[in-house]
Amino acid sequence: MLDQYFRINEATGVCISIGQDGVIAVNACSVSIHNDKLDFDKKLTDISSIEELSKDLPAKTIIALNLSGKGVLQKQLEKVQEIDQNNFSKILLNANIEDFYVQNFTSGDQSFVSVIRKTEADKWISQLTTAGFAPLMLSLGPFPVQNILQQLNIYSNEVIFYGYTIQRNDQLEWVSCQYNESVISEFALKVESESIDEKLLISYAAAFQLVLANKIELIEAGVPALKIKLKQLLDDKKLKVQTSLILCVFFVLLLANFFWFSWLNSNNAKLADQVSRSVQSTEDIQKINDDVQQKETLLKVLGWEGSINKAALIDQVASLLPREITWKEAAIDPIDIPESRTQKYVVFTNGKIRIVGNSKKIIPVNEWIARIKTKSWVKNVQLDSYTFDSELNTGQFIILIDY
Repeated sequence: MLDQYFRINEATGVCISIGQDGVIAVNACSVSIHNDKLDFDKKLTDISSIEELSKDLPAKTIIALNLSGKGVLQKQLEKVQEIDQNNFSKILLNANIEDFYVQNFTSGDQSFVSVIRKTEADKWISQLTTAGFAPLMLSLGPFPVQNILQQLNIYSNEVIFYGYTIQRNDQLEWVSCQYNESVISEFALKVESESIDEKLLISYAAAFQLVLANKIELIEAGVPALKIKLKQLLDDKKLKVQTSLILCVFFVLLLANFFWFSWLNSNNAKLADQVSRSVQSTEDIQKINDDVQQKETLLKVLGWEGSINKAALIDQVASLLPREITWKEAAIDPIDIPESRTQKYVVFTNGKIRIVGNSKKIIPVNEWIARIKTKSWVKNVQLDSYTFDSELNTGQFIILIDY
């Protein structure tokens, strides 16, 4: 998916043919790739100069330059993987390879070597740069067409276009390449369904291999300066794409964090509301408990003891009264007399019965106490006091019953 951003999507192949009289013929073909589909943008033929070319192409157009004709030497050799100073003498006797740009196209067991003096090639590269173009690749002769032959409507081993005659064997390997200015193709050439002037075939091939520089084997004369520019352009594209991807990733993470924190804040608000209501409920419950406790305390102070039938208790105690005893007073939950007189409210002694009576002897009193203890609701019975009054010839007693 990212290949379309890493490659060069628009390029123009410029083929400069130099006649023996020095007259040049410029043919240019612009191509572009959109959604993995290659389209022709411009087709320019028979232009006489670089200045005229600059009128038809915008500034900063990426150029794949091809040079042929005068000044370009082509030599066919047995297959050689690399051209160096040792085997360069087979091409140019006593020449220094450092003075030339060399293109080595191998097909089958043959090498088709093309060379041009650096000063001559640099002159054309400089003219294109001065005209505002951006040359990034140099190729020599018709050999770049190897990369597009499968796209053409050619069904024989012989390929003829724009003066060139290429002979191939049954394996479609190049056997020979000849040039005769008068030779032209017998039929109209097409790139798939697109008609193309045979003069533009080399220009198209040069542009084609530049836009697909990362996917096909390039047929080019190695110009270090152009290779550096091409690599820098592709590296810049990769850097921009990678930077954009990093920014997109950070944006997505930031967006995800935003939604995550928004969700957390929403949940936190809900939890805070629940806690607030819970605290309020707890406070309300505590307030109710305090009110209940206060009321229970008040009831306790008032002597309220629920559903106990206190009158029945007095009746039961009275039914056990011996004849010798006179009952003067009975108090259920009697008033607790405080030691300090600063107390401003009345406090009752819960769970007690206080009986005051008279008896000449203490024995009937003890008998009565024993009878009272037989009742199940009685927790404890005690004689609080017994005082004998000699004047009245009787004793006064106080009994406390816990129920």
